[in-house]
Amino acid sequence: MTFCTSAVLFWILLIIASVIGIIVYRLSVFLVFSATLPKHINGTEAIQKYLTPQAATSISASVISFIIIMILNMIYEKVAIMITNYELPRTQTDYENSLTMKMFLFQFVNYYSSCFYIAFFKGKFVGYPGDPVYWLGKYRNEECDPGGCLLELTTQLTIVMGGKAIWNNIQEVLLPWFKNLIGRCCTAARSEMIVPRWEQDYHLQPIGKLGLFYEYLEMVIQFGFVTLFVASFPLAPLLAVINNLLEIRVDAWKITTQFRRMIPQKAQDIGAWQPIMQGIAILAVVTNAMIIAFTSDMIPRLVYYWSFSVPPYGDHSSYTMKGYINNTLSVFAIADFRNESKPVFPWFKNQTTCRYRDFRYPPGHKHQYEHNIYYWHVIAAKLSFIIVMEHLIYFVKFIISYAIPDVSHKTRSKIKRQKYLTQILLHENPLKSMKKNMGNIANKIFKGADGSFRPKYE
Repeated sequence: MTFCTSAVLFWILLIIASVIGIIVYRLSVFLVFSATLPKHINGTEAIQKYLTPQAATSISASVISFIIIMILNMIYEKVAIMITNYELPRTQTDYENSLTMKMFLFQFVNYYSSCFYIAFFKGKFVGYPGDPVYWLGKYRNEECDPGGCLLELTTQLTIVMGGKAIWNNIQEVLLPWFKNLIGRCCTAARSEMIVPRWEQDYHLQPIGKLGLFYEYLEMVIQFGFVTLFVASFPLAPLLAVINNLLEIRVDAWKITTQFRRMIPQKAQDIGAWQPIMQGIAILAVVTNAMIIAFTSDMIPRLVYYWSFSVPPYGDHSSYTMKGYINNTLSVFAIADFRNESKPVFPWFKNQTTCRYRDFRYPPGHKHQYEHNIYYWHVIAAKLSFIIVMEHLIYFVKFIISYAIPDVSHKTRSKIKRQKYLTQILLHENPLKSMKKNMGNIANKIFKGADGSFRPKYE
């Protein structure tokens, strides 16, 4: 067990290392794209209008991340099966549950780690122009676009989720079809006699001992994409429904024409998949609340509208969004730049100050470059929103769970009747057997008594 746990942790750390590599790629390639992409954009050239350095970096990094995800996924699949075989589980259920937890833990980190980084870490720890944060002492920590990180998170979700669906369909359709085609060609080359149907079916692809394990895994990973980050990509559930409608027909064609007939097996429930899906559903409430609070601009806008647009903090007589952008930009003195991050001064010409996106006091204030009162109002509002949203959704969830039982009243009545009939049979069978045995004994006694009193004839 120690060896198996260490192997799983090693592969999870390998995924985290690949995510860090993607981050370093973003930091280094962004400078290259900023220098090579055209700075003067012609309005008639639509591609150049949207191909900004941020967009080019985000798209290329998402594609590379998807390629790494699929490569690690294929390798770890073999490793997880080997580790589970090494554990020697006692039953088939224990084997499937152990493999399920290993595969899900790995794929959870593999598929979702980059999305978690973009949603909750990117652009959050960058410092300010006078004191920036550097990675490895060399690369400055990357920031979000001026519009926020939601667009980049949507791009990452679209590429990974869409690419995974396309790749899975290719694996499920083209790969077994190609293998069966090769098998039919080899069979036809060896013999020209008519092959019976059962032999044709035997030459199809075996379903494997895991059965529908990979179908469950695919649906659970898709369920995670749809629920964990739906606040940033509300179109994901619709795309998942379209994919599943296609998936139903593809799986039906695959199972009935490309694979051997499955052997039915009894199962008490869906095993470890049930607690996994319940855990994803609970985690999805937290992640979506944090995406709305920390990744989007909804909370800062509401705080400005209800508190800082009117006195005592604002100058407007009524609630308004005028001046919001100016309120989100802090002032920095160009003379306060550090030597390693100081830009070329002719670029600023005669300007002595610049603006950056943050909530800090201006230079000359007794608390200069520290977070101002607006920042702490926003933080308090974000935390309050997360707590209220979580409790509200969980309360609604428990009400719905209580109102809609897992087992209907009709089915519950049938189960009670079946138990009652079973108890009757259990009570009546011993009585019937006792009566039968007593009857046999009585017949023997009567036969013996009848024989002893019967006259003997010679």
